[in-house]
Amino acid sequence: MRGRGVAREVMMIARYLGTAAVILGLAVSSLACSKSNTSPSTVSSIAITGTTPAVGASSQFTATATMADGTIQDVTSTATWQSSNTSDATVSATGVVTSVSAGTVQIQATYLTVTGTDSLTIGS
Repeated sequence: MRGRGVAREVMMIARYLGTAAVILGLAVSSLACSKSNTSPSTVSSIAITGTTPAVGASSQFTATATMADGTIQDVTSTATWQSSNTSDATVSATGVVTSVSAGTVQIQATYLTVTGTDSLTIGS
C-alpha cells in the first residue's frame, strides 16, 4: 500500500515539474521575441559635416544617418571614425578632426556597415 502512495506522489511531482517547464519555456520564448536585437530601420546613407581646421587646429565633425524609413539620427558618438592619411589629419573616436599638415585627406564615419566620406583639403 505504501508503494502506491509514493508512486502517486512521484507522478504528481513529475506532472507539476512538466507544467513548470512548459510555462518557463513559454516565458523565455516570449522574452526572446519581444527583445529583438535588429534595428527598427536600416541605414540608407551617412552624411559627414564639419569645418576643415587649419594646420595644428581641431574641429568637431558630425555623422548623420538617414534611415530607410526617412528618419534622421545623429550617430556621431556611435560611428567608427577613420582618416585616410594620418600624416595630414587625425580623427578621434568622437569625430574631432585635427589637422597635422597641408594636404588632402578623406574622413570616414561608419555606422551599421554604411560609410560616409568627407574630403578635406588642408591649406598650409
